[in-house]
Amino acid sequence: MENYFIIHGSFSSPYSNWIPWLYDFITSDKKECYVPDFPIGVGKQNYENWEKLLKYYVDMELITENTTIIAHSIAPVFISKFLTKNKIKVKKLIFVCGFNNYLGIDDEYDAVNKSMYLDNLEDVKSYAKEIICFYSDNDPYVKYEAEKDFADKIATEKVLIPNAGHINLDSGYDTFEDIVSYL
Repeated sequence: MENYFIIHGSFSSPYSNWIPWLYDFITSDKKECYVPDFPIGVGKQNYENWEKLLKYYVDMELITENTTIIAHSIAPVFISKFLTKNKIKVKKLIFVCGFNNYLGIDDEYDAVNKSMYLDNLEDVKSYAKEIICFYSDNDPYVKYEAEKDFADKIATEKVLIPNAGHINLDSGYDTFEDIVSYL
């Protein structure tokens, strides 16, 4: 059965940005959607803790080749690492403002993001039929070049949204209409 997962970023939650709106949009059509609440903050947010939580859904057979995963900010590289490390195939990946091996946001973000990075990012292409990457040209947290490089390496389709910031609430995104046609 087809289902969806929405994965939040660092220092975020299932109740932030456009995530509640997208959850309501997906479930209004009677589709299954899961929005895990990952541990956040220095000392709590790291790859091992996030992997442990997501493995629960794998063990419940809820992440399958019929799953679409939508991920924001640090979550795209986390998902890429999780799928390649655990050799799990999914239907589609929709990544928003993804990046890898990028340090320089600030000490706290760098500390919680660092464990998510991986050397073999391109390998994720073997674990999803489609990878759509949304990114912006004026993200205040992650340089444009880092987001573009991430998308260039793995995307089957790239969507640049000019002047969209981090495509989050601070940038005016409590809804995200552009993503709907890719679901």
